Amino acid sequence: QVQLVESGGGLVQAGGSLRLSCAASGNILWANNMGWYRQAPGKERELVALLTSIGRINYADSVKGRFTISRDNAKNTVYLQMNSLKPEDTAVYYCKYATTMTSYWGQGTQVTVSS
Repeated sequence: QVQLVESGGGLVQAGGSLRLSCAASGNILWANNMGWYRQAPGKERELVALLTSIGRINYADSVKGRFTISRDNAKNTVYLQMNSLKPEDTAVYYCKYATTMTSYWGQGTQVTVSS
């Protein structure tokens, strides 16, 4: 079992910044991918950023140049630095931990960007 606890969401004005954190605990395997996804009201959950165990990073086109994903392996924590936020970034943001065998989701953290 792996537990994921997200934090850092909130309300921010357009152009502002937020930093999300996702702390993983439990049976952590070194070969894992961690990523951030988001789901806006009435829309499907979508990938925002993915960081693999070998350091490969993928971003959604809509956040490239504005968001940065990183991880602290010693703390089993992944971060999402979000800059130049836009109203369309408003969503619940979820952290995901995945290996070749299984995956886990965090409970989500709300990000609201006002115009």
